[in-house]
Amino acid sequence: MKPHPRAEAERWLAQARSDLGFAEVGLGAGYAAQACFMCQQAAEKACKAVHYLGGARFVFGHSVVELLAPLCTGHPALAGLVDAARQLDQYYVPTRYPNGLPGGVPADVFTRSQAEEAVALARRFVDAAAALVGGA
Repeated sequence: MKPHPRAEAERWLAQARSDLGFAEVGLGAGYAAQACFMCQQAAEKACKAVHYLGGARFVFGHSVVELLAPLCTGHPALAGLVDAARQLDQYYVPTRYPNGLPGGVPADVFTRSQAEEAVALARRFVDAAAALVGGA
C-alpha cells in the first residue's frame, strides 16, 4: 500500500531535521567533516520530502542539485537554493573518504567555518521543505 504523500513527506522531513541536529552537535564538538556530510544529508532528505509530498513513490539519488532541479518547476521559491545545493553536494564524498581528497584525511581538512556555513545552508533546505509540507 502506498503511504499518503503528506505522511511520507513528514517522515523524510523528520529525518532531515534529525540529520541537521546531529550536524549541529558535530559542529559543536569539533567534527567539521562529519557535520558537513550530515548537512548534505539533511538537504538531500529535505528535497526528498518535497518529492514525496508531490506524490513520488520512490526517489532515487543523492545529489542535492539533481533532486532540487525538478522541484523548482512546481515550487519556484526553491530556485534560490541552487547555489546552496551545489555547495552541499561537495560534502557528499570528500568529507568521508581519504581517497576523496588529494591528500590528508577529511577530519584534518574540513574547517569549522565550512561546517558553520553548511549548517546554515542545510537549515535553509529544512525550513523550505517544512514550509511546503506544513505543520510537520
